[in-house]
Amino acid sequence: MKDTANEPTRRGAGLAGRLLVAQALVLLAGTLTAWTIASTVGPQLFHAHLARASIGSTSAQTLHTEEAYQSANAISLSLALLAALLAALVVSVYQSRRIGRSVANFASAASDVAGGHYDVRVPGPGLGPEFDALASGFNQMADRLGSVERTRRRLLADLGHEMRTPVAMLEAYLEALEDGVATLDAATAELLRAQTRRLARLSDDITAVSRAEEGQVGLHVRPVRAESVATAAADAAAESYQAKGVHLVTNIATGLPELSLDPERMGQVLGNLLDNALRHTPTGGAVTISATLSAGTGDVELSVADTGEGIPAAHLPHLFERFYRVDTARDRTHGGSGIGLAIAKALVEAHDGQLTATSPGAGHGSTFRILLPPR
Repeated sequence: MKDTANEPTRRGAGLAGRLLVAQALVLLAGTLTAWTIASTVGPQLFHAHLARASIGSTSAQTLHTEEAYQSANAISLSLALLAALLAALVVSVYQSRRIGRSVANFASAASDVAGGHYDVRVPGPGLGPEFDALASGFNQMADRLGSVERTRRRLLADLGHEMRTPVAMLEAYLEALEDGVATLDAATAELLRAQTRRLARLSDDITAVSRAEEGQVGLHVRPVRAESVATAAADAAAESYQAKGVHLVTNIATGLPELSLDPERMGQVLGNLLDNALRHTPTGGAVTISATLSAGTGDVELSVADTGEGIPAAHLPHLFERFYRVDTARDRTHGGSGIGLAIAKALVEAHDGQLTATSPGAGHGSTFRILLPPR
């Protein structure tokens, strides 16, 4: 049986044909109206003017004059109306075809998007701001859907890649326990728990970064002093820095303008950057968190600079990609999931800010800068 559920319903002519018929009816009505008025009102007015001017000495001459007027009026009016009708029909056909093609393009593009082809775009039809706004809105929708689809595919690929190691390890140890090769001692139990914690942390991080990249993170924005955000982040990280023996230095300027942001989310970003700096700074090193006014732009700059391992220049462009790691800067042995910086970047951009990273090279430390517009 033929499936017709998704087929378009065909009911008569298309939009272009209906517009053309409607415009033709309007033109025909206008032509008939003009002809009727001219044929009924014109002769009476002409006869009245002839009588006032006393033109024509006999009734035969007057009748001949009126017949001449009616004949000339009929011919000139017919030619004028015919020319106007043809011109109007040509314009109507042209406009109807343009509108019909534009609507057909929208319908075809919508069908492609429904089929999963999110790279389709509709050009501006040039039929006025309403149609241009419609085309722009459609293209933004297609781009948004494409972004969501790419995120979904990357999410599945990332999950498959990152879950492979802990799942394989859990499976290997469980088989070893079943075969009696290994015993469930304290060390084995701790290793198994570490792998399950890694899976749980991975799940939480994937959810967080996906929501942030899709702009689905709820922000509770309010006026906040930049000094308070930086100070709170430094206070929260102080204990872990002291435990590792890394100096945490604060450099917070006074009189900074207020910011419109979610202090908890921005605290999460700074906490992430401080944790990242701590992982890659050896004992005896230093990390500086600063809050200053950016020269030239007037933006507030929050930065975290460390004296740790540094980042090779070739890896800087990829630093904020999910699960991206390099041997010396972001390897798995440091315990990070590899998406903390991606989460931080997405949260900063949700505040209309910018997050960048610089480093002189391996062994020379690195600096992460957040630029936020003032309130």
